[in-house]
Amino acid sequence: MEKLKDLSLIVSQATRGELVFPTSVNAALRLQLALSDPDCHSEDVIRKVLGEPLLAARTVALSNAAVFKRRGETVTSVRGAVMRVGYRNLYTMAAAMVVRQFGNRIRDAALRHKAEQLWQHTAHVAALAHVVARKITGVDADTALFAGIVHEAGGFYLLSRADDVPGVLDHPEEWLGAAQEIISREMMRKMAIPEAVSQAIVTLPGAVLTPPPAGLRDTLLIAKRLAPVPSPMYVPPDEARRNAALERFVNDNEVLDRVLLESAEEAHSMSAALLA
Repeated sequence: MEKLKDLSLIVSQATRGELVFPTSVNAALRLQLALSDPDCHSEDVIRKVLGEPLLAARTVALSNAAVFKRRGETVTSVRGAVMRVGYRNLYTMAAAMVVRQFGNRIRDAALRHKAEQLWQHTAHVAALAHVVARKITGVDADTALFAGIVHEAGGFYLLSRADDVPGVLDHPEEWLGAAQEIISREMMRKMAIPEAVSQAIVTLPGAVLTPPPAGLRDTLLIAKRLAPVPSPMYVPPDEARRNAALERFVNDNEVLDRVLLESAEEAHSMSAALLA
């Protein structure tokens, strides 16, 4: 009964827009706000990135991933990295910093392990979504990368709150669906996620693929299914059976197999940059 009260409090706080964000994400949120300003000056952006060493390092790493490097030289400066990846992908890296900070503040060892697995899953989904968008679904690839980064934001938030309220995630089959949707929606709003991306993410749990795949949600569905590291968050036991069309699409699909083979280096280098 106490656990249900705790969960009810967490959900009611989310419903009122009172999500508990760690103070360490404020700099990344400020950068996101600056990047969304059409009058933002590049020098101001570079100063903000330089003020966050982890973000600076990951931006340089991403700029040297195969998809951005192509035949160019290796970038070694933040200025060069920002110019190469562009503001949209820098916005994505800032969002990644926000999401990852929720896992970094967890004290409980078991929950930290889940958060690390969730981040690995997230990084692989983001990289694969970029590939699937360009080669399969025709969705804007940078949008797919961004959506992959933030699609489990609600899961990270729940894990961070479970660290404060031990046992609150017990027996997820009884309640997690509704709670996760509410919290996911509020996380999307708090992080100022564009509506098209937010809608694709919020409707992802339980979504069914209708071939041929199209749109951002289908892109994420395929990327999540292909990710080599599964999400540690609760998945209904009949998920694979209910989404038989997705299973058929990813199994014995020569076109998809060829795309994944051709893009293996690209996906690997991008996920490695995100995991750095």
